[in-house]
Amino acid sequence: MGTIKLKSKEVGEKLAEAAEKKIEINEKREAFRPCAARGAVLYFCIVEMTLVNWMYNTSLEQFMGLYDWSIDNAKPAQLPKDRVNNITNTLTYKVYRYINRGLFVANQVTFKLMMATKILIKDGKLT
Repeated sequence: MGTIKLKSKEVGEKLAEAAEKKIEINEKREAFRPCAARGAVLYFCIVEMTLVNWMYNTSLEQFMGLYDWSIDNAKPAQLPKDRVNNITNTLTYKVYRYINRGLFVANQVTFKLMMATKILIKDGKLT
């Protein structure tokens, strides 16, 4: 009977530890939400370029390649908020350069305007 109580106590401790880890993981995940939000804004800018010209189709897989590259190549930082900022800036620049290269010159200004406007709206700096 004593081993059952011991096992029960051990399981209770492990469950409490798992609950703490879950909270910690959720906090760290939430810190990176701005990267995901910027990624969504940029992806939908790219997708909406098909309304300008049908040949500007881009797949989600292609965009995810840019997103992953940005995470891998962004400048490292000690603080999570600085790391998030570095990833966001790297992603924005990489997507801009990559997509802008494939656009007709006449449509490049349209893409720049779309990106700038949507980013400002998302950041709450433009209504």
